Amino acid sequence: MKYANLGRTGLKVSRLCLGTMNFGWSTDEPTSFRIMDRALELGINFFDTANVYGWGGKRGDTESIIGRWLAQGGRRRERIVLATKVYGKMEEPDLGPNDAAGLSAFKIRRQLEDSLRRLRTEHVDLYQMHHVDRQATWPELWGAFETLSRQGKITYVGSSNFAGWHLAEAQAEAAKRQFLGLVSEQHKYNLLCREPELEVLPAAAHFGLGVIAWSPLAGGLLSGSALNPAKGARGDSAREEAERRRPQIEKYHAFCREMGESPANVALAWLLANPAVTAPIIGPRTAAQLEESLRALEIGFSDGAKAALEQIFPGPGKPAPEAYAW
Repeated sequence: MKYANLGRTGLKVSRLCLGTMNFGWSTDEPTSFRIMDRALELGINFFDTANVYGWGGKRGDTESIIGRWLAQGGRRRERIVLATKVYGKMEEPDLGPNDAAGLSAFKIRRQLEDSLRRLRTEHVDLYQMHHVDRQATWPELWGAFETLSRQGKITYVGSSNFAGWHLAEAQAEAAKRQFLGLVSEQHKYNLLCREPELEVLPAAAHFGLGVIAWSPLAGGLLSGSALNPAKGARGDSAREEAERRRPQIEKYHAFCREMGESPANVALAWLLANPAVTAPIIGPRTAAQLEESLRALEIGFSDGAKAALEQIFPGPGKPAPEAYAW
């Protein structure tokens, strides 16, 4: 396994982050346990979850599965960097207006306590805001996170789905308080989604934030089975999108065949080759899928291969404003 610092911190995390969104939904608990055990054996120490995961059952189920896995001992908790998130609305019964999606000092404190209980741990290593809340002020948010940090319940704070200017605002306000601020931004980024190159990646690099890329396979569109209705991405909309992009995906599959690599691993390797990216999040449904992903760590790209991928999946070309102005 290869490791990198998470942004400007001294924390070392694996270059592949284990995403757990499938646990308790499309992956049952025994299989989830096997995946996490195997991840540790392979050197993956970065585990990402969220309080709302468990979509097919009950929100919070995924954290509970991880908690029961950690409770088995064997220094599991000490060996991983555990990340979770706060923002989304949890399950009924409805607890009133403060139970809605969003961020507030009130909600952050209460939801962290619930996450710690489900995860069966005393602290979270990376506590991430799952989305922007335009109603919450930075004095309120940083005050809440500072308190949790002093209490030893969180170690670092991260964001997810923030725009570049949100990152700048967050860091400016944290600096006023002499607080570390954000250390990472978890963002949708893949060969089919290049918009982050305009503002988010440059902002993250400027402020020393690690970028954790979610949806690295574009919901299955960059997998080898994207054009196979029986095995491709789930849902009618995903199949329609795959069909709409058929010529592009066929060119990509031909490129991968020429490289002798799987489409999924090429997509992961492309992210890993970007110095702005700390780790893409992989969401294996089986231990075999997890092991297959490790090949991405060994794939390199020649200048010609990079140019060929750029032709298949054109990006903005430059950061803003040069991408659209002189």
